[in-house]
Amino acid sequence: MGDAHYLALALPRRGLVLTIHDCAALDRLKGAAREILRQFWFVRPMRHARIVTTISQAMRDELRQRFGDLAANVRIIPNCVRSEFVPTPKPFPSASPVILQVGTGWNKNVERVAEALRGISCRLDIVGTLSATQRGLLGNAGIVFRELGRLSDDEVLEAYKACDIVAFASLYEGFGMPIVEAQAIGRPVVTSRFGAMAEAAGRGALLVNPLEILSLREAVKSLCSNPALREKLVSAGFENLARFRAGAVAASYAAVYEEVCSNDAR
Repeated sequence: MGDAHYLALALPRRGLVLTIHDCAALDRLKGAAREILRQFWFVRPMRHARIVTTISQAMRDELRQRFGDLAANVRIIPNCVRSEFVPTPKPFPSASPVILQVGTGWNKNVERVAEALRGISCRLDIVGTLSATQRGLLGNAGIVFRELGRLSDDEVLEAYKACDIVAFASLYEGFGMPIVEAQAIGRPVVTSRFGAMAEAAGRGALLVNPLEILSLREAVKSLCSNPALREKLVSAGFENLARFRAGAVAASYAAVYEEVCSNDAR
């Protein structure tokens, strides 16, 4: 698991299960560097493994598109939410809610979030380190924000508890962990209707086109002004979480491991 798929090539094929979380790195490289990554992070490890798993239907579709028959039998096992993420209710301050943005990378869409929040009374808490350009955009939009930087797991949990809305209008994700983390805490979510994010959210989020600033803006305004909508999304989020509890995910992996062991024993 993780961004070290090449390690599979140093392991015996017997009993080997490879989990791929996303293919984002492929699109950041070109030429020889991209082909080396493609071969040693994807093609050869996938060919060597007994079973390949991935974390969403959207990722399985992408693997099939990129690698054809090599990804024909990829299994789907989602990520799980940590047990520390439990319902933590708090009064909703309609006049000026705290909106949590998790991540600042190219795909996290901070620039459009900044423009979408222009003129909305709120505070934007941002997990991650902003670029100078991003800080400038937030300042020009007149947004009150806190740059939280790199946080420990416990600090991330506290950031979720302190917020009122989670905005995760990402452009690309293999899964979208902040969606289910927010649902576990009991916060309404605005996220992208693209791929894995809509899949992870189920009915427990407002889905937007992350390329359309107005779509994101209207979703945030709806959550600020509509208590019934917030309650509906939070309730649906709790129902959605059953798929991502550790026990359910562990059982799926156990079944895969048992299958590999059984086949190897023959």
